[in-house]
Amino acid sequence: MSQIAKITNKTTIFPNINTVQNHFLSSFMKISYRIFLSNIISQNIMKRVSVFLMVFIFSSISFLSWGQNSEYKINTIVIDAGHGGKDPGAVGKNCYEKDIALSIALKTGNYIKEKFPHVKVIYTRDKDIFIPLKKRPEIANKCKADLFISIHANSLENNNRTYGTETFILGLHKTKDNLAVAMKENSVMLYEDDYSNKYEGFNPNDPASYIIFNLMQGLHIENSTLLAQHTENQFKKRVGRRSRGVKAAELWVLRKASMPSVLIEVGFISNPNEERFLKSNKGQDYMASAIFRAFRSYKEEIERHSSRTLEVKKEINPKEMSDEVSFCIQIKSSSKKIPLDSKVFDGLSNVKENEVNGLYKYSVGHTQNLKTVINTRKEIRKLIPDCFIVAYYKGKPISIKEAKYIQKS
Repeated sequence: MSQIAKITNKTTIFPNINTVQNHFLSSFMKISYRIFLSNIISQNIMKRVSVFLMVFIFSSISFLSWGQNSEYKINTIVIDAGHGGKDPGAVGKNCYEKDIALSIALKTGNYIKEKFPHVKVIYTRDKDIFIPLKKRPEIANKCKADLFISIHANSLENNNRTYGTETFILGLHKTKDNLAVAMKENSVMLYEDDYSNKYEGFNPNDPASYIIFNLMQGLHIENSTLLAQHTENQFKKRVGRRSRGVKAAELWVLRKASMPSVLIEVGFISNPNEERFLKSNKGQDYMASAIFRAFRSYKEEIERHSSRTLEVKKEINPKEMSDEVSFCIQIKSSSKKIPLDSKVFDGLSNVKENEVNGLYKYSVGHTQNLKTVINTRKEIRKLIPDCFIVAYYKGKPISIKEAKYIQKS
């Protein structure tokens, strides 16, 4: 698309390291409990859990150091075209997923290079070759990327009616459909020799294997969610596609990425109309342009937060404003307004709605005490596993770190 939307002023939310650590400990206890009761996972997987714990701790330390850099800029993005080579991915009547993913990935990268020459764009593949699943996030980690975007196309057997886009973040699947997507995308590893050892005994076709993903959920969930929301919003409002929303699933390619990351399903090639659109050059241009605009909005918010944090320290008297800082638990976000008495919120009380950047965000547990909201979240997670804590200042979302600064100063 030749016309690209103007950048709008927005604010963003950064994950807080204390919140992440509490989230992690709660997840770890829950997993251990499940393993003990159901005896689903072997002792070998428990050993791997210990390895994951070590990786998480080191990642947290690295992330904390990153969070202290007030001049943070997005300098490197890795774009991953799903599948490739001997792995065709989903198969449509007239196309392969691998070809559509590659074309949209390259077009997206070109948009970014054109508008942001200082941003380094790295592709996991730029031609039709097979790249092991494990290597894809390793490429992003090795070049210390600030963002990882994996592009795919969906498909359903014996169903040519379902259509629409989906953007996934790492998390616990809530439905069988989300688990099915995770199994489909993770099954790429079956193309590799000795995949069982390479992927630490993980079996992409065994639901029990997915329990280990609890450990890695949460480190970059807020920023990943932010990018995913921008992406689905662009698909719906600018390209006119049907958005099936932001979803969570246990995707290996996201679990190993040590930066905010999303997996985008640009549509169902099992649907004849959607396949025709995604196979066309115009359709691919539109989808790539939408992903670019989502990236641009995300980049602007992240970088503005850095300067806004400095402005708060210089211009605001925190002692006068501390009573206006509040914390709550975000339970859902949607591009459409949801009635507060909807069944979606069954079991929850005092649900509040807040519109931010065209998205409706729903939250509970509003308080000015961070410790209180952390404890409340433990209970809410029994109903909504992927809920997370956010902070507001004068009615606008801010980072947990910034909220704590205002309250303590």
